[in-house]
Amino acid sequence: MAPKKKTRARREPIARPASRAVPLRTMTAEALNSYFESLNGHKPGQLYDLVLREVEEPLFKAVLDYAAGNQSRAADILGINRGTLRKKLKTYGLAN
Repeated sequence: MAPKKKTRARREPIARPASRAVPLRTMTAEALNSYFESLNGHKPGQLYDLVLREVEEPLFKAVLDYAAGNQSRAADILGINRGTLRKKLKTYGLAN
């Protein structure tokens, strides 16, 4: 039998059991590492604003859903003022 050729391992996302919670910090680090790998030598720019835009909208949607649409409760869960929440909801087109 001929020996198997060694091939360079390709980085694949880590498969995790569905029952095990992955810390948000870990998922964020993995997403950012993937983002940097996908740049193919291009220079990233405005990364802070990009990350906030990508994270805030699903965060607000998820918290509002959890709070059954109650903005006061959602603001309390988020630890922000209700007025600040309403302003952000308008920014993302999520306000009633």
